[in-house]
Amino acid sequence: MPAETEPTVVPVTEETIEVKKAERVAGRVRVSVHTETVREMVEETLRSSSAAIERVAVGREIAEVPQIREEDGVLIIPVVEEVLVVERRLLLKEEIRLRQTELEETIRQPVERRVQRAEVERLPPASGEPSSASSSDVP
Repeated sequence: MPAETEPTVVPVTEETIEVKKAERVAGRVRVSVHTETVREMVEETLRSSSAAIERVAVGREIAEVPQIREEDGVLIIPVVEEVLVVERRLLLKEEIRLRQTELEETIRQPVERRVQRAEVERLPPASGEPSSASSSDVP
């Protein structure tokens, strides 16, 4: 009888990987902000308006109060007064003539404005801080 042979056993192995993370300080940064005042020219168009008032005496009897009117760009505002006579009559005492003029002017004026600039300086890690992962963290 043939001798019984033992089954051949092939060992199976499996590799596993374990990943660990460790914080490390690669460096430090210092940011300084400086504010400066710079002088520069600013140009802007300014618009202004003015009014000239002229009082014109009229002294004329009228039957009713005149309306405010405009003639040749002049606003005319009637001023009336009641005068007692044996009867009441309206008397146009004066007119106020309002002429409006506009002026447009471009000006240049130096102004001061503040400007900030940031300065970033890279620093090495502090002496007490670990600069890289230690050898005990590596398998």
